[in-house]
Amino acid sequence: MKNPPKLRGRSDPVFDRLGQSPNKERLSDYLALLKPLDDQGRYLPFDALRYRWAPGLDSNLCWALVKKARAAQYSSLLPLGEPSRWLQFVLTPQAQKAISAVDRQTTTAVLEYMTGQIGERAHFSYLLNDLIEDEAISSSQLEGAATTTRVAKDMLKRHRLPRTPDERMVIGNFKMMNFAWERRYEPLSVELIMAMHRVGVGGIDDPQYSPGVFRSRDDVVVQDGEGNTVHTPPPAAGIGLRLQALAEWINHSHNNLHQADYLHPLIKGIALHFALGYEHPFRDGNGRVARALFYWFMFKNDFSAFRYIAISVLLRNAPVKYGRSYLDTEADDLDLTYFIDFQCSVVLRAVGSFTEAYRKSLVDAECFDRWLRESGFLDQLTENQRAVFQVAKSGMAKEFTAVNVKANLGCSYNTASATLNGLVELKLFEKRKMGQEWVFFLRPATAT
Repeated sequence: MKNPPKLRGRSDPVFDRLGQSPNKERLSDYLALLKPLDDQGRYLPFDALRYRWAPGLDSNLCWALVKKARAAQYSSLLPLGEPSRWLQFVLTPQAQKAISAVDRQTTTAVLEYMTGQIGERAHFSYLLNDLIEDEAISSSQLEGAATTTRVAKDMLKRHRLPRTPDERMVIGNFKMMNFAWERRYEPLSVELIMAMHRVGVGGIDDPQYSPGVFRSRDDVVVQDGEGNTVHTPPPAAGIGLRLQALAEWINHSHNNLHQADYLHPLIKGIALHFALGYEHPFRDGNGRVARALFYWFMFKNDFSAFRYIAISVLLRNAPVKYGRSYLDTEADDLDLTYFIDFQCSVVLRAVGSFTEAYRKSLVDAECFDRWLRESGFLDQLTENQRAVFQVAKSGMAKEFTAVNVKANLGCSYNTASATLNGLVELKLFEKRKMGQEWVFFLRPATAT
């Protein structure tokens, strides 16, 4: 990765350089670059743009023109680091599309409408809980947890205790996401950030984590896959004060449409995500806390559907691009547009996946009800039994216990147990003793 050239100050104005030979002979080629985006509407870093400029042009001058156009559209966010530098960004078409999708498809009102459309079909709660699990698992895998999604889901659905450090990481992330939801109405504070880290890594028996404790030495760096240092965090001295300043900025309202400093919560949440990762206040676990804080902020601003939108599933599939968006921002004088654009592309796909899962759930529910009527089971099953039976037939879950049915359907343990045993009596399920609990499965004859 080649860093962009450092531009000189007023003593070397860009347009004066254009008037100098041989630049003036190609004036039209240079002036065509005086825009923040490339011809395909992309906000690219210097390292990518330098291969796209016409041969023979001065790369430094080309970059100066691009930066001049970007600087004219910059919005400042907040200062970071020590010495402090300002985060700034350009609102690109990609970010505007993501903002529109978030406003239309992820608010609490939209989620309530979705649930209303599903009606009393309690199988939808299984789908939602499944999506909550996806974020906890994928965020752990992004941080290096060597556990498969299938094994991790089995652990969460059956409420099984973790057996390995990697499984404890998944449990920690799952608890941290729930913690973010439960504490969504609190203002951000240094104490809340520390508590979130404590919840997320508290069960991991590894001294490098130091749950809820900020690093006290300047011996922590971020490395790439080849062991190269790609980010040296700001000094440990002053972490608390800098995070307090971050909290004050987050707690300041930017939602008033009549304010000159209006900022959409999606952009502000992404800035929080980056700022926590940049400060790197803990010895380990910073990425998990940064992503959880992004969710916390979206919950706080009434985008409740984000509880079921798994951003980390997509980040896990593109870890290099995720890391590069951090590096491009830091290399280009904290131009957060690179990080915002990448995160917005992920948000767009994640929101699309969530709405598609909802639509599929509607169709599946209609098909299942039709099958129940035709098979004669409709009047024989309770609402809870229909929900569990549908989940089993869809393959969303293959094993059921009274504990996880209780958690998913919000009923008592006795009701959950009666639900499952009733399905066995109807010869739709079978059960098997595994350890200290009964585990229920769909009978092979009813799987089709």
